Amino acid sequence: MTQFTDKNVLVIGGSRGIGAAVVERLAADGGQVAFTYAGSQDAAAALAEKTGAEAIRSDAAHRAALVETVASRGALDVLVFNAGLLVLGDPLELDPDAVDRMIDVNVRAPYHAAVEAARQMRDGGRIIVIGSVNGDRMPFAGGAAYALTKSALQGMARGLARDFGPRGITVNVVQPGPTDTDMNPADGPMANDMHSFMAIKRHGTAAEVAGLVAYLAGPEAGIVTGALHTIDGGFGA
Repeated sequence: MTQFTDKNVLVIGGSRGIGAAVVERLAADGGQVAFTYAGSQDAAAALAEKTGAEAIRSDAAHRAALVETVASRGALDVLVFNAGLLVLGDPLELDPDAVDRMIDVNVRAPYHAAVEAARQMRDGGRIIVIGSVNGDRMPFAGGAAYALTKSALQGMARGLARDFGPRGITVNVVQPGPTDTDMNPADGPMANDMHSFMAIKRHGTAAEVAGLVAYLAGPEAGIVTGALHTIDGGFGA
């Protein structure tokens, strides 16, 4: 496929899991892809070699470094923000610094990355943020802070869709449910509990999520914006 030929693509948080699947899909479809990573240097190098994408070390928690990275890519056609942290536990016992870092990565970083990308982005560009079905539903204890960060993305996308709409730039959130990644493996200790909430009782795959991202980034989704796209096997139904 060649729908992203000559398209300038940046994936924030692309070395593993859903981000790596997005890099693979958009590169396979012809995109000129760069991706960031924070700590997974070996995984990033392997992915870059496999796909021909450019790996850039940049920590999404540091605003100045993030903004500089986005700005350095010039006029993007597609920005996919996938970086994210998961902090779970009793809110009375959680480390507040860990919660604040999660907010930095999951909320502040996608906002600043999207705004910086829009400064140079070509008309008709695409901004896609990977959220979570937990922005709609948190069915177990200990997830309040994480759900807060994913719900925040919903308002951000709706607002930025209005701001950037006159230029034909779309802003969307993809909301995966349980997805087989290092963060949430299909054979993990919570898998059975998660599947009990689902209509299709299995974890999704990162490639399935990447397929939805590719649609939203592609030419057929030019009128789709300010929307939440849940891909969760019925977890939130």
